Amino acid sequence: MKRALKVLLIIVVLGLIIIQFIKPEQNAGEEIAANQIEAINPVPGDVHQTLKISCYDCHSNTTQYPWYSKIQPVAWVLSDHIVEGKDELNFSEFATYPAYKRYKKFKEIIKEVKDGEMPMTSYTLLHRNAVLNAEQKSAIENWAQSAVQEMESKFPADSLAKPK
Repeated sequence: MKRALKVLLIIVVLGLIIIQFIKPEQNAGEEIAANQIEAINPVPGDVHQTLKISCYDCHSNTTQYPWYSKIQPVAWVLSDHIVEGKDELNFSEFATYPAYKRYKKFKEIIKEVKDGEMPMTSYTLLHRNAVLNAEQKSAIENWAQSAVQEMESKFPADSLAKPK
């Protein structure tokens, strides 16, 4: 029994060492000014700073990786969160979205922030500076609501509905 436990422990340790060499791709994409959210919708300075701190690691092409992102399997989990986050909303590519998708994303931003769904608790546990206070939440919600109202005034209602 002791020998089997020892062999199992050695296999686990070797496995942990080996997986350190299998690294996911880093999220260090190119930032094209014309594609960023600021290109089509002004973002007030305080809101922009809050978004950079609380959202951009998962919702942009430029993630600021912490030290523990170099350890497997943590890096795989982080990579998965980033890929999912960018698939859902990417501030670095926002200007490339069609009007109906931008409209929908602004409405989702309002809801997610208001409901406390974003930033995710799993993120804010390790990034305490990303926790949104009431003033930051209100600023983001007001900015996004302003964008929604501007879009509603500029675009016909049927263009803001998802195409069938």
